[in-house]
Amino acid sequence: MMRALSGSRVRCRVGDQDLEGVYITEREGRAVVKLSSGYNIGIDIARLEVIGPSPETVLPLARIEQDPDLPECSIISTGGTIASRIDYRTGAVTSQFSAEDILRAIPELTSIARYNAIQVSTILSENMNIAIWQRLAHAIHDEIERGVRGVIVMHGTDTMAFTASAISFMVPAPVPIVFVGAQRSADRPSSDSAMNAICSAVAAVSGLGEVSVVMHDTTSDDRCAIHRATRVRKMHTSRRDAFQSIGIPPLGYVEYPSLKMTLSSGVVRRGERALSLQTEMEPRCALLLFAPGMPPDILEGYHGMKGLVISGTGLGHVGSDWVPVIRELIDGGTHVVMTSQCLHGRVCDRVYDTGRDLLAAGVIEGEDLLPEVALVKLSWILGREEGPEEVSRLMQQSLRGEICRRSIHGL
Repeated sequence: MMRALSGSRVRCRVGDQDLEGVYITEREGRAVVKLSSGYNIGIDIARLEVIGPSPETVLPLARIEQDPDLPECSIISTGGTIASRIDYRTGAVTSQFSAEDILRAIPELTSIARYNAIQVSTILSENMNIAIWQRLAHAIHDEIERGVRGVIVMHGTDTMAFTASAISFMVPAPVPIVFVGAQRSADRPSSDSAMNAICSAVAAVSGLGEVSVVMHDTTSDDRCAIHRATRVRKMHTSRRDAFQSIGIPPLGYVEYPSLKMTLSSGVVRRGERALSLQTEMEPRCALLLFAPGMPPDILEGYHGMKGLVISGTGLGHVGSDWVPVIRELIDGGTHVVMTSQCLHGRVCDRVYDTGRDLLAAGVIEGEDLLPEVALVKLSWILGREEGPEEVSRLMQQSLRGEICRRSIHGL
């Protein structure tokens, strides 16, 4: 009998069913097999029948044909689930597709635009950092300066909102910069990677003129929402409609499969912003979530930081015993910004005594900034400004649509 190797097609009988899948590896005397459903099972290795090599080991790579008459976009890949496939040694999803591989996997993209493919990194998004943000910003800037119609950034979903927000501040641009990811890898029948990528390409050649995130709007394959990069958050670990705009409606939608696109009246339009590049960021910044009873001496670990964003309760509060320690931080040169864990609504530290004491200590009110956006913005501002008054002014000024001057009922 043929010996099973990683990637081999195998058949096994489970109960009264014959199941086929791909052999991944052996663990503790049992074979790990990935079924066509995308799920792994463990089977007695003696019950496996090898029926052939993995199809991907025998199929030649498809040739990528691009239409020279279509507008040019750049696909910049950083890694993540949308750029992932199965590692048949471990059965885990691993980031190893190049941007060119994505065109091969989603040929529909080539009917929307022609693409220049760039690989900035090949990481899962939990490994993202400021240095990679800066490399990405330079790559985006160079492609736009070269004259592309739009830029698509393929990114892992877990930290995509952080990166998209950072790029909003680093690279104001006259063309769309569209972030896209996938909640489920391409080997799963429920994958959202192809539809998200196709809708992102539509947005990239549209009249949009700001940084956005394009992801499934519902759990069905009916449309994608276009979210402003500084007002979006991942709200679920695994649902395909995990991304939601906070405090504002989405910038627009791309219907699927018609690819009809609509934009709201409040979007920044193509050509409204001039291209620039401002990548300096202060790495000594942190985000801290306050919890009841948390001892104030935890703040001792933040001495020496240039910036601290606190995600406080309600209108932007912490325990009253924190106020003197926060004052010490600020007197020592740390810029402290207060945001709210509530996400919806804005900070107002003038209502209760604790809030007034925080303002007297020098805390900057974070308006309705999302805590993670406040962190990115503070880091970016401190990359070029250190004066407390100017830092406070810029933090409370909406630079990329990150602050809503009025709260919309129901959002």
